[in-house]
Amino acid sequence: MDIFLKQFQEINWEQIIFTSTRILLVLVLAWLGMVILRKILSQFEQRLLKQSKIKGEPPSESEKRVETVIRLIRQAVLIVLWVTTILIILKEIGIDVGPILASAGIVGLAVGFGAQNLVRDVISGFFIILENQVRVGDVAIVNGTGGLVERVNFRTIILRDLGGVVHIFPNGTITTLSNLTNDWSAYVFNIGIAYKENTDKVIEIMKSVGSEMKQDENVGSFMLDEPEIFGVDKFDDSAVVIKGRIKTKPIRQWQVGREYLRRIKLAFDDVGIEIPFPHQTLYFGEASKPIEVTLLEKLKGEKVVT
Repeated sequence: MDIFLKQFQEINWEQIIFTSTRILLVLVLAWLGMVILRKILSQFEQRLLKQSKIKGEPPSESEKRVETVIRLIRQAVLIVLWVTTILIILKEIGIDVGPILASAGIVGLAVGFGAQNLVRDVISGFFIILENQVRVGDVAIVNGTGGLVERVNFRTIILRDLGGVVHIFPNGTITTLSNLTNDWSAYVFNIGIAYKENTDKVIEIMKSVGSEMKQDENVGSFMLDEPEIFGVDKFDDSAVVIKGRIKTKPIRQWQVGREYLRRIKLAFDDVGIEIPFPHQTLYFGEASKPIEVTLLEKLKGEKVVT
């Protein structure tokens, strides 16, 4: 009993109280940091949602994208905050954190070399989602392959092409990304007419067809404006090519474009405007004569001359 009393009396209570106070202060500061972090991230989330609403992005997609970004930022900051807090507490207790930091650095370096492609994919995916470069439901061309975007993750983008084939692209390997349905889309057309046709008359008919489509209840709601007719674009081998464009709502350009071409064909047929098509003339030459006949005719010709 005397031994325990002696050890109890030798305890430096002043140091323990001072250290405990410092540890408590560190924990309080960490808690305040978490509160401030939540408030900042909440304001940042509302700001991103507001920007997405202004851009006309569907609420479900914008909420999912913003939630993913905020969650990743929150996790990263909380890890840094609590690791720092634990290291400070260990130092206050009297544990040397130098070897711990050195070991963590070596382990982190080894993991970094082994998972550098994964880290690259995640970082690239973070900025793709943060900048809203592409979202689910868009039609995009990734590294030369086009398709409907089915999923956008931090590590991969998943496309499904027209044939139903699913293409998976790690975000870190994406060198080119073209979004065909961001905010609005466009259908660009090239219509060829015969050289004998009056181009001004043809353009008027094309504008008239576009105006009728814009007033149509089924198709007109997908069009943002009447078709833009740029005019004569080039002289082709058998046609004068007139170029134009129709601006539509996202992913509606093909539906509107096909309907416009169908109506153009009917309008041209009504007024007799010719849409030329490539054609070739086949010439069947005389069959070659056998070599013996050729030689006999040559010898007969020589005898007649002599």
